[in-house]
Amino acid sequence: MKPLVLCLAIVCLTACSSPERAATDAAPDVTAASLGTITGQVVVDGAVPPANIIRLDGDPKCVALADGEERRTEHVLLGDDNSLQHAFVYVKDGLPASLYPVPSQPVVLDQQKCRYVPRVLGVQVGQQLTIRNSDPLLHNVRAEGVVNQPFDVGTPVQRMEVQRTFATREVMVPVKCSVHSWMNAYIGVLEHPFFAATGADGRFSIPPLPPGTYTVEVWHEQFGTQTQQITVAANDRQSITFTYKAS
Repeated sequence: MKPLVLCLAIVCLTACSSPERAATDAAPDVTAASLGTITGQVVVDGAVPPANIIRLDGDPKCVALADGEERRTEHVLLGDDNSLQHAFVYVKDGLPASLYPVPSQPVVLDQQKCRYVPRVLGVQVGQQLTIRNSDPLLHNVRAEGVVNQPFDVGTPVQRMEVQRTFATREVMVPVKCSVHSWMNAYIGVLEHPFFAATGADGRFSIPPLPPGTYTVEVWHEQFGTQTQQITVAANDRQSITFTYKAS
């Protein structure tokens, strides 16, 4: 069985064959020139009620860190043309049956000014998640995995960092702070690197992947999931739009 070689812009991901399916599946050889790209946008059709104001006065240190900024709930953040931030988009099905190398670079979940940053993120199975506290006060990260083992990590000291990993795929793992009830984050755990979170403009770009037909899913904490099937050819760029109904 030949390895799958994914030459990305910055890193080279070399995949080896899956031992469970070695008898039936062969991962094709893929060169950089033959990779395809999936980009797109997530939008909301219709009017969304305004976000609620968050009262920070339960913790004077959070009030001070906010520095007069009015905080509102972030479960639905809309940009121009109702573009939707904090949606998680990933390849759900159709990838070659291969193992994808675990990145050596950790993914960082920070606690900044009494909010989790980023709110939505992805990490590969076995990849290091670095939990950082940039605030001069007590926070904690309570990851409520269903498939993965839950954990509750306190970070009482500014600039403190702790590390965790996830053992298996799970979309998504909710994260909460027991000290500050408005703090929420969501982690998508996958065996592969083909995922992205939407930015303020609702746009996403999945890392280059081999030609094939894929099921792509979007997840959002308020609006749930949608899937689309898309075919990517060699040296091809495909764009898709996910549209949620506001009500």
